[in-house]
Amino acid sequence: MLTRDGCRLWTEVGGDGPPLVFCHGGPGLWDMAGDLATMFAGHHRTVRWDQRGCGRSERRGPYTLDQSLQDLDDVIGEHAGGGATLLGHSWGAHLALEYALGHPDRVRRLVYVAGTGIGDEDTWKPAFRRNLGGVLSGWDRASVVRLWTAEFPDRERAAEHAEAMATPWFDINRECSATINAEIARRLRETDLAARCRELRVPVLVVDGSADLRPRSAVDSLVAALPDVRRVVLDGASHLPWVEDPDGFSGAVLGDPRR
Repeated sequence: MLTRDGCRLWTEVGGDGPPLVFCHGGPGLWDMAGDLATMFAGHHRTVRWDQRGCGRSERRGPYTLDQSLQDLDDVIGEHAGGGATLLGHSWGAHLALEYALGHPDRVRRLVYVAGTGIGDEDTWKPAFRRNLGGVLSGWDRASVVRLWTAEFPDRERAAEHAEAMATPWFDINRECSATINAEIARRLRETDLAARCRELRVPVLVVDGSADLRPRSAVDSLVAALPDVRRVVLDGASHLPWVEDPDGFSGAVLGDPRR
């Protein structure tokens, strides 16, 4: 599809039912929600998309939060009839939250998965780096897979899960990653996001994996600020909780009484 400024975005639509739009992590990565689309295809019209400059979408900027929100609005308008449930993962959870705050009339429900909250990044990033136990040695596929392997506590299947994340493989958009991450960090320091969250009337489901390397306490202030929130922590799951506990994850999303 084309955004309102003419940028070509890759999208994939399947399933049947109320629209469910995925917002992938990164920034600078691509949609990895194939398993999720299959999981929910019997209950939702699923909409996957690669964000601007990422994966199969056109590699052009600008790379900003406002542009990302506008692109998401275009995706919803094109494929979701103007309103949808949003399922955001990691950075995509923050993107989906910001969209719900700005367009509550277009969001039926927000599923906030493995996000890092609304506080300063110092509340989670130092501990994450310690827990990760390594640094990225290069931006090629093999180096990234080695790093991603650390995300999974099941050591026997960790490499398999990391390989699946990297298949298909697209070059990481480093400019997109650096630019948007810096902007988000600045906005979180300078903006009282909790005050905006207290006014949100969209139902929110927060799903965490207890073994995520990013401290789950970082999300506590977000949960405390939201007036209509339910939180599910999946024991033993990590940053991609649907991979390690698919039954628990689908049960949390589909079993939410506010669906």
